[in-house]
Parts: sequence; C-alpha cells; structure tokens
Amino acid sequence: MITTKSLTIGQPTASEAALARESGERLQEHVAKNGNEIKLMLNGRSLEGVKLPESAVRILIAGLAEIGKGNAVRLVPQHAELTTQEAAEILNLSRPYVVRLIDDGKIPSHKVGTHRRVRIDDVLAYKKTSDADRLDALKNLVEEAQELDMGY
Repeated sequence: MITTKSLTIGQPTASEAALARESGERLQEHVAKNGNEIKLMLNGRSLEGVKLPESAVRILIAGLAEIGKGNAVRLVPQHAELTTQEAAEILNLSRPYVVRLIDDGKIPSHKVGTHRRVRIDDVLAYKKTSDADRLDALKNLVEEAQELDMGY
C-alpha cells in the first residue's frame, strides 16, 4: 500500500524475509568495502551508474534488516502529518485511545476540516517518552521485588 504520506511495506513472506536478510548482509559488506556505488537490477535489467546518497543506503540496509526479521516496514517523511489511525498504528494503540491522548493534550494536533492531524515528530516524541516511562516503572518494580527478596 502506498499513500501520499508514507510508504508501507506489508508483512513479508518467509522467502522475502530470507532474501532481505541475505541482500542486506551482502549490501552492508559491499558498502563497507566499496562505498555507496552499487549496481542495481530491476526485473533482470541492470541500472548502470546509480550512486545512492549515504543516507539512502543506511535506510535501505536498515529496511532490509527489519524485513529480514519478518517485520513490516513503513517509511514516513519527517515532516509528515498523520491521521489518528496512522498514529495509532505507529504507537501500537487503538485509534480511540490516541484521540483521548490528543484531547488530553499529551500529543499535539490540529484539525483539517473535522479531522485531527498529528505530526510524526510529535508521535515519535510521545512514543519515546512513553517508552522511557514504561522502562522506569519496570526498573522500579524490579528494585522493589529485589528489596522484598521475591527471587528476582
């Protein structure tokens, strides 16, 4: 599925994941030895003389690594504005819960007509804060368990 805001590659098959792992490893080795100039093949036809920017090569290698693990991949421009559904998918939350976070002021938003839009930067900042809070809570639980000699 391709949208105007992002590129989403769905769940890879087992054979796609294996090919992505192999391709990513080979690409990483090639770049380490030869730099960013690579030979691309599309449908069996060579695309000669294509030189990729270093940032594009890093994205390609990282994307192949994730696909190789069996993960779906989404590429979203940094300035992108997301729907509440897209934000929910990135945060792995329900859309109604994301709407509640927006209404509570925890994720900034603005409206386009009657629809809420959130910036990807704000969604990722919320995710980073939320993940850090969750990790702190887990550390506190572990410390309490150790203090109470619960065998952890």
